[in-house]
Amino acid sequence: MTQEIWDEYKDKSDASGVSFKVCIFSGVKNLDSGIGLYAGSHDSYTTFSKLFDKVVQEYHGHAPDAKHTSDMKADDLQNADFSEEDAAMVVSTRIRVGRNLDGYPLGPGVTKEQRLEIMNKVVEACKTFEGDLAGTFYPLEGMDAAVS
Repeated sequence: MTQEIWDEYKDKSDASGVSFKVCIFSGVKNLDSGIGLYAGSHDSYTTFSKLFDKVVQEYHGHAPDAKHTSDMKADDLQNADFSEEDAAMVVSTRIRVGRNLDGYPLGPGVTKEQRLEIMNKVVEACKTFEGDLAGTFYPLEGMDAAVS
């Protein structure tokens, strides 16, 4: 990060109230983390674009004007074929929600109350899963050690 970027952003926050300092906190505290820059909300990418655009382009190879295409259809997933022996080793799987729901900040900027709201919405959505997508939700906080 250049001095110019620091001077411009150091006291700014994005539209969700997430400060620039929150976005760079991980990288400042963990110098060996690789990047250590995390958007606190969707607006962080715009508000702090001089830094985020450079990092996204260098790390992911996507220019600021690149367009992302999502395909959320499970039938279109390409999976490896497992032998019967390998398949037998799979006892459970985990779904990681790595981003957020519309109207909520991203991980670094979300409050505890908002995390609980998001979790409850995701749990309700997961209850609609059928067949091989159906399962049991176990929250990390308060989970019995025997289950983990």
